[in-house]
Amino acid sequence: MTLQTLTLITVLALAGPWLAWRQSWHLPVILGELLAGITFGTTGFGLLHPEDPTFSFIADVGFAVVMFVAGTHVPVRDASIRSALGRGVLRALVVGVLAMILGQSIAAWFGTGHGLLYAVLIASSSAAIVLPIIDSQGLGGKPVLELTAQVAIADAAAVVALPLVIDPGNAGRAAIGAVLVAAAAVAVYFFLRWLEDSGIRHRLHKVSEDRQFALELRVSLALLFALGALATRSHVSIMLAGFALGLAVAAIGEPRRVAKQLFAISDGFLAPLFFVWLGARLNLREFGDHVSLILLGVALGAGAVLTHTLMRFLGQPIPLGAIASAQIGVPVAAITVGTQLHVLKPGEPAALMLGAVVTIAAAAWGARSAAESVPHN
Repeated sequence: MTLQTLTLITVLALAGPWLAWRQSWHLPVILGELLAGITFGTTGFGLLHPEDPTFSFIADVGFAVVMFVAGTHVPVRDASIRSALGRGVLRALVVGVLAMILGQSIAAWFGTGHGLLYAVLIASSSAAIVLPIIDSQGLGGKPVLELTAQVAIADAAAVVALPLVIDPGNAGRAAIGAVLVAAAAVAVYFFLRWLEDSGIRHRLHKVSEDRQFALELRVSLALLFALGALATRSHVSIMLAGFALGLAVAAIGEPRRVAKQLFAISDGFLAPLFFVWLGARLNLREFGDHVSLILLGVALGAGAVLTHTLMRFLGQPIPLGAIASAQIGVPVAAITVGTQLHVLKPGEPAALMLGAVVTIAAAAWGARSAAESVPHN
């Protein structure tokens, strides 16, 4: 990887903000980054080489940071969410049952054998997409609190379940690794809690802010990379390490200064590079040899939207159900991990991403409809 290539990647990543410029479209920034990678990667002009070791390594770091940020977005400290937890848990469980049935059916229809993986994808929600939609539309009231609880539960459960279902033959090993990473994240939580309660973090923060040391950011990244190393040695994805650490930080309360610093390093460089790399790695040419996989992508996306909007029978407005169906982190993780483990069929990664795009389109419709029908803050 050269500086010329890095320049090309950072320029291409500007396609993300450009495509998401119109707020009324509710398109995530990563969509443009993925399309840029697809255009200049394996599918398109071939100027980007995702198999380059340096490119792949930096992309892995970006993946860990993306999942860390996603974990910090889960509102585990929001007391108002707890009052809606019961209804949120119920809907997440019902969606999970429906997703299991639909996922197995889709896998049997297309002959992929990935029914459990599809079930996790269909049941998942993305807090990183849903929460900004709620904030941007100013949505409020009890239905939105229930939606937030449902999404937080589904997001966390899907991240934990994904390493177990993506490679069932090694599910036992993945389960042990997941337990080790989770235990380490719990230990980190208690360590951070002690720093907070003892006043040490506040004193360090004061010195760091006065002298521009960025100590909290450095510690956060050190912990992230340590958990990532543990995950790698334990044969589980760094996805789980990043998300678990994000939850631990969210449970303590992420300092505003750290959030701003992390936003700069993530959204300014590492995350765009990762999504451009992911797009470059997708080979849409395989759709030409496996046209049926286009239908697979549409079926997965439509299945996710259907199972979530069926929560209308449990009292959830259809627009909010469409918003809840939005997914991005779990499909991206499935593609990244699945291609690394060589368990996905040719063209299947692109199908999974197509399914995610379908849910994002449905969420954009849901956001516009909810803005007209759901109470505002």
